[in-house]
Amino acid sequence: MPEANWLWGPLWASGHNGSHIALWALLVALVVDHCWGEPPARWHPVVWMGHALGWASRRLAPTAATVGPDWRSFWLFAILWCVLATVASGSYALLQWATLHFLRDSSAAPLLTGALLGLWLKPLLSWRMLRHEVQAVEAALGQSLDAGRARLAWLVSRDVTTLDAVQVRESAIESLAENLSDSVIAPLFWFVVAGLPGAALYRLANTADAMWGYPGLRGTGPAARYWQWAGKWAARADDVLSWLPARLTATLFALAAGGLPLRTLAREARQTPSPNSGWPMAAMALALHIRLGKPGVYQLHASGQAASAIDTLRACTLASVAVAVPCLLALLWLLIC
Repeated sequence: MPEANWLWGPLWASGHNGSHIALWALLVALVVDHCWGEPPARWHPVVWMGHALGWASRRLAPTAATVGPDWRSFWLFAILWCVLATVASGSYALLQWATLHFLRDSSAAPLLTGALLGLWLKPLLSWRMLRHEVQAVEAALGQSLDAGRARLAWLVSRDVTTLDAVQVRESAIESLAENLSDSVIAPLFWFVVAGLPGAALYRLANTADAMWGYPGLRGTGPAARYWQWAGKWAARADDVLSWLPARLTATLFALAAGGLPLRTLAREARQTPSPNSGWPMAAMALALHIRLGKPGVYQLHASGQAASAIDTLRACTLASVAVAVPCLLALLWLLIC
């Protein structure tokens, strides 16, 4: 395997062993996620990313709106984003190089190397926790509307205080669809494209968008920060890096559902302000034949039924099948090649 591909680049481009290593890593990461979930917070690289982004937010983000463009904040946070992205992807590039370099002469190199890369990849994706959080919202709704709202607030950034039970459930299912792209499919996609550093770069970008990518004031009191200009770079970077994975996630939902009308899917997806999140959410709504939406902003598949408790279970099942599709393809490739 050429060492040029050991730091950054698709492992499969390095030959037969490279493709096997990449596929084993993908499978191991998903199996570890299924069996054990998240590592402790003190060892979690995405938590470290969040701490670094939060430190910059508290000390450098503007505390009030400006009149006109705030180019100083824009460029300051663009540079910070680039520095943190370099640190995150560079650290994983070195980890990938070390794993491949020191195991290259082992007789079991493809299996052992793939297993280790899968362990390093696992913290950059999260399917088990996402499914658990969505199911927890439904369980809380079974207790009371207030409990459901409180649990949903762990999952979404929107105001939940005025949502009724159906809207709480819709929001949870929407979050499942959108975050399946952000937390599972996109990291796997960028791992296939650019190895561990690609997956790490994406997770940094997605976390930065979640923390910085707001169109105005976020927070209250001394913690309030104004992100209209400071968060633009993070928001646009996430849009670019999520463009293909969002559409891939919608495709996986369509496959899991046995097919969806593509023109209808594209029309519904364009209703959301985000250029990407509408695709997996619209696919979920069409696959389950339910309405999904954000009050006063958009409604997907308006002719669908109101979401019921069974639809949360159906949504989790559909998402599980969507995750299983790349796993089955990886296994098939390993068996025939």
